Amino acid sequence: MSPRRLKIHHHPAIQASSRPPLLFVHGGYTNALCWEHNFIPYFNQRGYDAYALDLSGHGGSEGRERLDDFSLADFADDLAQAVDTLPATPVLIGHSMGTLVVQRYLARGPAAGVALLAPVPPTGTGGSAGRLALLQPDFFRELPNVVAGRPTEHTLRIMAEVYFSPDMPRQDVLQYMPMIQPESEQAIAEMVALPFTPAGRRPDIPALVMGGREDVVFPASMLFFTALQWKARQVIIDGAGHMLMLDPQWPQAAAALGDWLDTIPLVPA
Repeated sequence: MSPRRLKIHHHPAIQASSRPPLLFVHGGYTNALCWEHNFIPYFNQRGYDAYALDLSGHGGSEGRERLDDFSLADFADDLAQAVDTLPATPVLIGHSMGTLVVQRYLARGPAAGVALLAPVPPTGTGGSAGRLALLQPDFFRELPNVVAGRPTEHTLRIMAEVYFSPDMPRQDVLQYMPMIQPESEQAIAEMVALPFTPAGRRPDIPALVMGGREDVVFPASMLFFTALQWKARQVIIDGAGHMLMLDPQWPQAAAALGDWLDTIPLVPA
């Protein structure tokens, strides 16, 4: 298959350094913009070149008209294509569905380290969907309104309660809603079936697993199982929800991620 035309957003460090580049991979129903509000400027200030990938059918990458056909393996191919364009082996930072894309890629490709934020648990998304159906029965009815750009006040309240910290101001919820877009039906089905999918190779590289204590989508209690698989450092951010890179607690999440990143060896001159 020929390479797809992908949008890879590059944000250079404020000052050049020997730190490895960072490559951010967004989660489902969104695009690379989720990293650009807070995390990327923060890490640019800390001396990291940052790259953010729009997966196929998302953001500025091609394939929106055939989005439902893309699998997690296709998204992992996107990531491999992006890594090949970078000047040095990157640290991969994935969020939610993006953590599965990163893990699929790592079964065959190199990275200087991996950070999995609000990861899909090894048990897949079936348990999460069932829990949301009980706790927030309106969520699955309201999600199509957001994807179509027709959110009501009730829609905004439900989305805020599911995706964000309880401390998230309403004006910020409104600001971030346009980032929501349709997601691949194929990828969604694969996330449900995750427990029946071979895990693949797990390279021995520095690993961090991070989540929000108020995450309604993938509760913080599930982080342990991902951290165990990767022999990873585990960090829980008090007060943060699923979108911890956008929540009011993002500075704590970014600082914890940055402190871990600073332990990764510098790129040889």
